[in-house]
Amino acid sequence: MKNLIKILTISVFLTGFMGFAQKATVYESAKSINKEYKALYVINEGDDQKIRVIIRNINNAMEDPRLKGKLKVELLAFGGGVEMFRKKNPYGELLTGLQDKGVVMVQCENTLREKKIEKSELFEFVNYTPSGNGEMILRQDEGWAIVKP
Repeated sequence: MKNLIKILTISVFLTGFMGFAQKATVYESAKSINKEYKALYVINEGDDQKIRVIIRNINNAMEDPRLKGKLKVELLAFGGGVEMFRKKNPYGELLTGLQDKGVVMVQCENTLREKKIEKSELFEFVNYTPSGNGEMILRQDEGWAIVKP
């Protein structure tokens, strides 16, 4: 009986050990197979760190070798995200860098009305949509990836 317990214990140990010793699953990243990709990046928060993260994320996507030259990007702000487009805030240079790469900046007009913000308070390169949520719904229906980091 003692030998049986020893054999079972050893076999359980070896079985577990062999599971750890197996090779890791080989990862293969997604391949770029289309001529064009479309991404709608969405921000509805005015937090400095979140604004900088979304700008960095867009730059990273634009530089991804699989997407470079194939990616159409729209950056949509609503709610607190309007702070990103306000001239009084320090994001003009970062946003101009995105604009130079072809990124289109879009602001929800509902937010402007609700927060009583004039368009003149925003950067000149900002475009407008009647509703941020409407923009997301319609873009998704058009096949755009919706990205909210």
